[in-house]
Amino acid sequence: MRRQVLEALSLPLLLLLWQALAMIFSHRLFPTPVAVTQEIWLLASEGRLLADLAKTLLRAGAAFVLAMGLGIALGIVLGRTAWADRLFSAWLVVGLNLPAIIVAIVLYIWLGLTDLALIVAVVVNKVPLVIVTIREGVRSLSPDYDELARALRLPFRRRLRLVAVPQLMPFVLAAARTGLSLIWKIVLVFEVLGSDGGVGYRVGVMFQFFDVTGIIAYTASFILVVLACEYGVLLPAERRVLAWRADRA
Repeated sequence: MRRQVLEALSLPLLLLLWQALAMIFSHRLFPTPVAVTQEIWLLASEGRLLADLAKTLLRAGAAFVLAMGLGIALGIVLGRTAWADRLFSAWLVVGLNLPAIIVAIVLYIWLGLTDLALIVAVVVNKVPLVIVTIREGVRSLSPDYDELARALRLPFRRRLRLVAVPQLMPFVLAAARTGLSLIWKIVLVFEVLGSDGGVGYRVGVMFQFFDVTGIIAYTASFILVVLACEYGVLLPAERRVLAWRADRA
């Protein structure tokens, strides 16, 4: 109960702190939450905000699905195949440390300022992290459970569903959560660098006019979407998928 109360007070406390700082440093470049809320309403009523959010979410969603699909498949292969892991270990190190901005610039030069270039750039930056996370998950699979399943002569699909997947799901969820947090940021940066719309593009335009209220309004709107994904999708999915742990405890 106490934990729920503290979680419920978290965002209101942040808003109160923001309001207090805005009152102390009263300036047009430090808008209050009320001013930002009014700006969000104005931008949404004009239609620009929703259109830009839709573009950014579509790009981020496509990149997320592709990165998770490729990363999970390759992570399982590297986790189960020692020679492949050794062969491509240096590739992973390069991928994990490759500057995202360099990848975006090169792909924009090769493919033009298109959504395809942006999505491919995000996938290239995200896939190595998913691979490493899933590879470690595969390595941590308990051989005792697998041996028990074989002793019971469970079919392959049932072994996969009842033994491998439940143990691997925490790592999949961890990759998904870190992936979303990383993809949101990368997509916005790439949109600022070059795109025909989206939250990042609009923030870049507002930056040129020092429109801090508009920038924070777009940022707050985007954060609200991220919070909705976290508390409306990821956390319920995590509780449902990992319920077996609570049952075992």
